[in-house]
Parts: sequence; structure tokens; C-alpha cells
Amino acid sequence: MTRGRALMRKTKKGKHYGAITAKDYAVLGALLFQFANWNTGFCFPSYETIAEVAGCSRSHVAVAIKRLEAAGLLTWVNRLKWVRERCVDLFGRDGLQKRALRTSNSYRFFDPGETAILQFSSKSKNQTRTPNQDSLPDMERPTTPQTAPSTKLEASLRRCFDLLNRKSGDRA
Repeated sequence: MTRGRALMRKTKKGKHYGAITAKDYAVLGALLFQFANWNTGFCFPSYETIAEVAGCSRSHVAVAIKRLEAAGLLTWVNRLKWVRERCVDLFGRDGLQKRALRTSNSYRFFDPGETAILQFSSKSKNQTRTPNQDSLPDMERPTTPQTAPSTKLEASLRRCFDLLNRKSGDRA
């Protein structure tokens, strides 16, 4: 919350707020103090519930989460629920189909003491199940293997992996 308060200070002349607004700060406070379960690490309220507690609209919650993510305060992943539904197949027979329903997002907060706070474009712009989406429950960054490459292919893959990590590190 202290980092969020510091990010509210205006940074440019003529701008009334910094990286986040007062309403964004209210959304962060609602997530941290009303919904985050610090025993389990879970935090997955709906936009409507966040909006009610933070005193803003549902659409502003979506904007606020994008800004909080861009500021390096949190990240999120989609939570999906798989359901089976009755349907009629091409031949007119009864059947079942499996469908994914998006329930809500799960939020993860960054520790301000971490050496590198991740900053990247919002996942909101991307479709569900994109390659840059974090996965639950392990949201840790992969580490580079420490053994020497034994083949040219392995050496090439290692260089590619290092290059990708370096680009990710530039965003931090």
C-alpha cells in the first residue's frame, strides 16, 4: 500500500495523478485488505465485488487492474471452470460437449522488497491461454540450467532461452 501511495503522486506538470489514481489505490486496498487470504495466498474476487467494496464502477476496476499491473504491484491469471453441456450433434443425436467458463481472475501481489518488480504490458490485451500468461500455482520464473551444452542444438536453445530472459529482464 505504501508503494501504491507513492505511485499516486503526480509525476508530470499538468497531470493530477501519477502512475495510479486514487480509485486505483482504492481497488488495490480492497484486493489486499478485503479479499486476499494471507494464509492460503488466494485472492479471486469478481470485478463486481471489487467495485462494490472500492466504491467505483466495474469498468473502472478493469482499468485499475491494468494500471496496477503496469505499475508492478500485481499480476493475474484467468480461472476457468470446465462444464459438460447437453447438445445435439450433426446427425441429430443427443450428446455432450465440454466448454470452458471463465469464473474470475486470481491475483498475485508482488513483494516490494523483491529486487526486480516485473513490468510488462497488461495481459488484458491478450486472449485467454496466451503464451505470456502465468500459470497457477507456480508463478516463478524459469531458471537457466547450469550444465554445459552437449550438442549444437542444446547450445542454440540455451542462447535462445538466455535472449528471452534478457528481454524479460529489460522490462523489469
